[in-house]
Amino acid sequence: MKLPHVPVAGYPFGISDAVDILATALLVYYLLVLMRGTRAVPILFGIVVLAGLLGLANIFHLLLLATILQYALLGTAVTLPIVFQPELRRLLEGLGRGGMFARRERVDESAALEEALAVLARAAVVLSRDRIGALVAIEGATGLREFVESGTRLDAKLSVELLLSIFTPRSPLHDGAAIVRGSLVEAAGCFLPLSENVLTESHLGTRHRAAIGLSEQTDAVVLVISEQTGAISIARTGKLSRELEDEKRLRSVLAACCRASRRRPGKMAVSAGFARRLRRRFVHRKTDGFARRA
Repeated sequence: MKLPHVPVAGYPFGISDAVDILATALLVYYLLVLMRGTRAVPILFGIVVLAGLLGLANIFHLLLLATILQYALLGTAVTLPIVFQPELRRLLEGLGRGGMFARRERVDESAALEEALAVLARAAVVLSRDRIGALVAIEGATGLREFVESGTRLDAKLSVELLLSIFTPRSPLHDGAAIVRGSLVEAAGCFLPLSENVLTESHLGTRHRAAIGLSEQTDAVVLVISEQTGAISIARTGKLSRELEDEKRLRSVLAACCRASRRRPGKMAVSAGFARRLRRRFVHRKTDGFARRA
């Protein structure tokens, strides 16, 4: 049955048109939220600049410049899926997990998560005090099986003693990353993808690049401890938080990040009040400019 149309300023407008506009607006908003704070923003701005220059070239009949810009935009359109691969992957994963309509976390899952994060926070403080480098990836809604297979499978119950033994300098697994799923340490000595962004501070080494790289490609929350300074950082969605040496504060920040990752991608999982608390707890730093020392 065709929905009725009501003339608006001489044009027919019906319920289907309103639904169409609303759905399109939600989709555009979802895409903008997904891209906010990522490298996609300056790339899109560059495309807009090229399109503007092409329009000016056509207006002033600059045929040679217009031809060059047309080919440049055509080449850019072809390479967009490659350039935006992390963002597209995050979008599809979010849709697969249910996006805005993802189910709420059960009580037993929440309790297990709180217990696991308490263990991680305690172990991180001990490792930081002894200046032992460590890298722990906390699995979110996106599976990390491909990275688990690159290391040594453990499937052991998470504990402070286990993490300390893994990252002891003479341990054969201390150079890689430990991957945690729920209350289990799935694997250790795992290889993580390095971020392509350049870290401007010399004391941010391979561990930090790996933490940021995994958080760019998945919704995992990555805990990283600097071997040089003992500083504790958390990587999520391609950003790195700093100054988290206090165990209680570290635990609360880990809980906030993990709950956000398990519900929906990006910042769409964050309610207004939760976002305010999260911004007060730690400061995100973009990977192309770190202003504080680790």
